Amino acid sequence: MKTYTICGSMRFEKEMQKIALELETKHSMNIIQCTYNVDFLSLSVTDIDMLEQMHCQKIDISDGIYVVDINGYIGQSVKNEIEYAQQNNKEIIYHSNFIKQRK
Repeated sequence: MKTYTICGSMRFEKEMQKIALELETKHSMNIIQCTYNVDFLSLSVTDIDMLEQMHCQKIDISDGIYVVDINGYIGQSVKNEIEYAQQNNKEIIYHSNFIKQRK
């Protein structure tokens, strides 16, 4: 079983949570999730930088990343995570491609 860090825009946080459950239960993938700010707390620049560093560490311990690109949308933060994954020779799976392959 491989481990993937899920990457996607927070505008899709509910979808990412559902996708993570499906990947784990139906496709035997171990998914490391993002940190979700469900209470919409105000975060400092320091907090955001720390969360970004932690997300990179999650990618480091993963076999790859699973990019949630709903309607083709990939924001700048996710573009940075894809670049980081590429630089570290991690597998990259795009949700849009994964769904097409499963149909």
